[in-house]
Amino acid sequence: MPLSPPTRAARSLSRAVGRRISRTPAEGGRLAAVDGLRLLAAVAVAAYHYLGTPTPRFWGEDYDLPRAAPLLHAISGYGWLGVEAFFLISGFVICMSCWGRTPAQFAVSRIARLFPLYWAVVLIIVAAGTVTVLAGQRSGAPTDLRTTLGNLTMIPSPLGVDFTAGVAWTLWVEARFYLLMGVLLLIGLTYRRTTAFGFLWLVLASIGRELHSTVLNEFLLGQYAGLFVAGIALHLMHRFGPDLLLWLLAGFAWCYTLTVLDDRVAGHTGFLVLLALAGPGPLRHLQWRTLVYAGALTYPFYLVHQSLGIPATRGILKTLPGLGLLPSIGLGLLLSLLLAAVLNRLVDRKLGRLLRHHLSTALDPGRTGPNRPPPPIAPRPSPEEG
Repeated sequence: MPLSPPTRAARSLSRAVGRRISRTPAEGGRLAAVDGLRLLAAVAVAAYHYLGTPTPRFWGEDYDLPRAAPLLHAISGYGWLGVEAFFLISGFVICMSCWGRTPAQFAVSRIARLFPLYWAVVLIIVAAGTVTVLAGQRSGAPTDLRTTLGNLTMIPSPLGVDFTAGVAWTLWVEARFYLLMGVLLLIGLTYRRTTAFGFLWLVLASIGRELHSTVLNEFLLGQYAGLFVAGIALHLMHRFGPDLLLWLLAGFAWCYTLTVLDDRVAGHTGFLVLLALAGPGPLRHLQWRTLVYAGALTYPFYLVHQSLGIPATRGILKTLPGLGLLPSIGLGLLLSLLLAAVLNRLVDRKLGRLLRHHLSTALDPGRTGPNRPPPPIAPRPSPEEG
């Protein structure tokens, strides 16, 4: 379909001044296909934990999964790629979430999305662990207060505290990515600046790895920088349309990732292709509400499937030994999914929304700005009225 004269003029002007015009609305929106990829990544991670790890790690010596289901065990052994797929998807989604927002609005959206569910899961894990210890079902001591409080910050690692939720280490990686995106937001989010940011990040991360600099590698996420930048590049293609510069950025990020994780070529390439189809590619038009809901369940399911789902599966195996390992695993995964749905409904939708409202109110420019008017003073009653 030919462009109208005003549109052609706008595109010509944008090329003349070196800027790009967004082809998507400023407020963005959920992409069902990307939510579907989130679900795929979560299923891959769960399959790895339940089916792909050496069997004695979770299920004991009595169950020989590699012998009972060798193909399933072998395929599930690649499920750890799902974690890195999350980082790739996060680069896309967080760049989309940042667009058109102030740093304060971005911080509020991340805090309200992540913390309520995380707090709920940590407290459930601590409570369940305490009950099993007191009931004599597990040896050791209940989780102490220092460990619990350290985990509630979501950054226990810098505090010298072990993670209560086994998968929570990835949230510490995500938190540093949010910090870097916050810096970009302070500078100002544009096509040019975001593209330059991606190239600069990869160059500095490469220098950090070459120098074996712990500080640079930790701050710039040396192991995962390529995944985040590839996601950012694909979002820029989705928003502005693909061009040579963005393909170079995505290619640079892909090459960087493969030099860091050189034994994972097929897995990373596969997820990159899928995200390219879901973001700037033809699958971006897919709008299945089921995928959107599945995407909403991904985060709580990811949090509970290992630290709560695996103990539940062990309990099923102990209570119903004749059921067998694979049916017990299926029940454990189903229980994890049901718990994720409950947490999504009661915590994410209600407490998350409430926290978002109060944080937005607290950070409203009318309350925090330098020219905030003083609160109104109630008139004092006259002596005749008193």
